[in-house]
Amino acid sequence: MGSGQVTSSVPEGFSEFQGKHVTVAGLGVSGIPAAKVLHARGAIVTVVNDGDDARAREQAAELEALGITVRLGDGATLPNGTELVVTAPGWKPDKPLFEAAREAGLEIWGDVELAWRLRGPDAAPWLAVTGTNGKTTTVQMLASILKAAGLRTAAVGNIGVSLLDAVLGEEHYDVLAVELSSYQLHWAPSLRAHSAAVLNLAPDHLDWHGSMEAYARDKGRIYEGNRVACVYNVADKATEDLVREADVEEGCRAIGFTLGTPGPSQLGVVEGILVDRAFVENRHKNAQELAEVADVHPPAPHNIANALAAAALARAFGVPPKAVRDGLRNFTPDAHRIAHVAHVDGVAYVDDSKATNTHAAEASLAAYESIVWIAGGLAKGATFDELVAKSAKRLRGAVLIGADRALIRQALARHAPEVPVVDLDRTDTGAMLAAVQEAQRLAVEGDTVLLAPACASMDMFANYNKRGDAFAEAVRELGA
Repeated sequence: MGSGQVTSSVPEGFSEFQGKHVTVAGLGVSGIPAAKVLHARGAIVTVVNDGDDARAREQAAELEALGITVRLGDGATLPNGTELVVTAPGWKPDKPLFEAAREAGLEIWGDVELAWRLRGPDAAPWLAVTGTNGKTTTVQMLASILKAAGLRTAAVGNIGVSLLDAVLGEEHYDVLAVELSSYQLHWAPSLRAHSAAVLNLAPDHLDWHGSMEAYARDKGRIYEGNRVACVYNVADKATEDLVREADVEEGCRAIGFTLGTPGPSQLGVVEGILVDRAFVENRHKNAQELAEVADVHPPAPHNIANALAAAALARAFGVPPKAVRDGLRNFTPDAHRIAHVAHVDGVAYVDDSKATNTHAAEASLAAYESIVWIAGGLAKGATFDELVAKSAKRLRGAVLIGADRALIRQALARHAPEVPVVDLDRTDTGAMLAAVQEAQRLAVEGDTVLLAPACASMDMFANYNKRGDAFAEAVRELGA
């Protein structure tokens, strides 16, 4: 999330935080704006932070100049007199600070909870999206559809635009498209969206949540109190189970999305057409055409699923079919998400560096028929047997890079022993060019060389963006 510029004006008569002792856990992109907002509303704010490096000291000086107390190097001890804790979303629930807060009977909010509570009486409703993969793309698609309907909206939340900016800024929105991570949902107990979607569930961040059950439970919080629609993935039963367990408002409906033919109260695909059998009259007999599969960019299966989820939320808000089509046509995905880089000698080169876990890589691999796969990096505790077993028939070859490439090599040996594998034991700046050259050697006309690492990038690159940039640059060198 970006810290942005948060308004410091206090609404007339606003006194909820006046004189209240609030501890903000963590500096950074969410802690700093939260501290400023609370201070501007009369709270007595103390910021605590584990780190005490040059960057933290610089941020602390900025806050101290406003009269905010900052305590560096000790994020474990609850300051005396604390009446409320507001935390950065990444702080783990088992930290001693939170144990002390719970023992003292204090509420613990995240920045999303703070934004929700600070909304004005005429605040824009939230259409909220979570899931292990596809959140950002779906929220951006949703915002594009809402804009095509003439609505004032923004894509906010875990997507880079602070929710505090959105709810406290001067611009008035009709509706917000909100991306929420499992971390953010964990710390947002009173959030109640207009409608929400869980796109999928796969093991991720289990070190933070402690178990898959806890991870799913936090994702499911997005459905609590929904007013109109709980959107779930028909192909992922766990998402439907979360809908069944949710306590929603009377009349709220369960709406499924599927890549197959939709049943009543579902959106799906019929002969290349995205259709709605949920928000139509007599949904048992009728369907409404929304868009063509060709309107979705790129038209990979998991991206079509993203488009259906976005369309379901937009339709729940009353958006007409034409706006769904126009919004999808207008949408351009972010870089490094199944981005076609070039064709060289009849071979397509595709950058999906954003596929940083096995679930995302599986979706990416499913989009192509014959693949030379560039994979590897930091596994973050993941295993690769299921991914390789499901994708083996599509693999022409594999080129492995990164610290944990041996895990993928071993899975390939078990489940795809006939696939030729190049194991690159190097992490220098020329490693990606070498990987692309080896992939070119393995590929034949009609193949796709796909960077879908299934791993994080930080062993070799600053982030997945830099990894994707290195891939694209290497492909351009091939073309030259």
